[in-house]
Formats: sequence, structure tokens, C-alpha cells
Amino acid sequence: MKLELAYEKYADMLYRLALSHLKNPEDAEDAVQEVFIKYMHHFSILSDEEHERAWLIRTTVNRCYDLLRYNSKRNHEDIYEMAEEIAAEENEQHIEIFQILEKLPVKYKTVIVLHYLEGFSVEEIARMLRISVSAVKMRLSRGREQMKEVIEREENHVS
Repeated sequence: MKLELAYEKYADMLYRLALSHLKNPEDAEDAVQEVFIKYMHHFSILSDEEHERAWLIRTTVNRCYDLLRYNSKRNHEDIYEMAEEIAAEENEQHIEIFQILEKLPVKYKTVIVLHYLEGFSVEEIARMLRISVSAVKMRLSRGREQMKEVIEREENHVS
């Protein structure tokens, strides 16, 4: 029962987070599935909803890092194809967002996805990623700046 509730509540968010890191829908699905398998063995130690959510996000990010290291020699689906799949399901703006996010370092991409796409506060992200609030703010600032630079480069390249 608890597993089903957690899955219904967090699976979509964790999938989007994994997809933003892994760039491959199948790998993202695998990562989320593995996180929930691990959750089955750990949910009894999670003290409250906030702790549960933070644990799920941190575990998803860690699993993505593991898969990226493991799969570094495998070919992955092109980010544009992945963005097209998401856009077909949700919204055309995702294509542009994921194309820009793809060009960011992982540490900036993670906080931007959690803050702007998933709606978490800076304080919540800091707790989930076990970094300081100022580190989250700095990563958001630097990530936004890098996104702005990517957009400006692409606009200059097109014109």
C-alpha cells in the first residue's frame, strides 16, 4: 500500500529527473524501477513525507550517476529524439528546454530541473542533495547564466 502511494505520487517526477540526466527513456524507466525496488527495503526507516521525497530524489540522482558511469561506452538515444517523445506527450516547450539543459553540466541541470520543472524550493533541494542553501542558489545562478549563454549563442548562430 505504501509503495503504491509513493509510486503514484513520485514516479512521474523521478522519471523526468532521470530522463534529464540519462537522455534515454528506457534507462530512465530502469532507474526509477530500481529506485522503487530499493524503496521497498527502506521505506520503514523514512520518518516522514519530506524525508521520503528527499530519499527518493537523492537515490534517483545517485542511480543516474551510476548508470552514466556504467553506460559511458554505450550509445544513447539522441537528446532531440527524447525531447520529441516528451513533447508529444506533454508540451512543445519541452523540446527547447531539454535541448538547452543537455548542454549544462549535471550539477546545474539537477538543481534547475528540481527547482523550475518540479517546483521544489531552494531549501528543499539543499536538503535532498545534501548541499548548502547557498550552493543551490549558486548552482541555480550559474545554471541560468549558462542557459542564457547557450540561447544567445544559438540565436547568433541562426542569424
